[in-house]
Amino acid sequence: MSKRAVLEVIALGVEDAVAAQAGGADRLELVTDMAADGLTPPVETFAGIRAAVDIDLRVMLRLADGFEVGDVERVARTARAMRDAGAEEFVLGFLDADGRVDLEAVERVVAVLDGCRWTFHRAIDRAADRDALRKQLDGMPGLDTYLTAGSAEGVDDGLPTLLAEAERSGEPGYEQRILVGGGLRLDHVPTLLNAGINAFHIGGAARPEGWNGPVSVTAVAKWRAALDGVA
Repeated sequence: MSKRAVLEVIALGVEDAVAAQAGGADRLELVTDMAADGLTPPVETFAGIRAAVDIDLRVMLRLADGFEVGDVERVARTARAMRDAGAEEFVLGFLDADGRVDLEAVERVVAVLDGCRWTFHRAIDRAADRDALRKQLDGMPGLDTYLTAGSAEGVDDGLPTLLAEAERSGEPGYEQRILVGGGLRLDHVPTLLNAGINAFHIGGAARPEGWNGPVSVTAVAKWRAALDGVA
């Protein structure tokens, strides 16, 4: 089995998904409404993308801007609808008003996922205490990834935190894969790869025309080549 680095690309629709797969993406994060930092897409969008590509899809479970859960039962119903439509991987993360992990909300939604694999997203970068959050989520069924820039400000600011967390890999609360995203640039990649970080998440970097334009096969392929160490 290949040990190559994972490249995850944000997809808003079928056109994005097809282009990302053609460029060499391993996985897609499915969202809508990037003005609100990515919300849950319609079930029909998921179904269309699932029919169009054969790479892994992680579906965002987030119904409103911000990191508080809002109506947890509505989030749980949304998760159930996605499961019924065939979704097998998810992205979620909820904080309370004090910046602590909302364990009750996470547990409620994860119960519906029934063992599916999922990413705790960049809510960790807004947490009052990252280490406490990781330890509270330790052992949560299906949690295999943290999407993080190391800082709410992005990778430039968060790089020391990412490297320090990579050093702790395998400790309780640090067994999950670090998926780096949020202001990530190609020039960050060598440092991260050297630290043993092998998963990368891009959104705007895959879209030369900005969020109103589509994912570019060429842009994704450039990232694929960089992650594979191709000069």
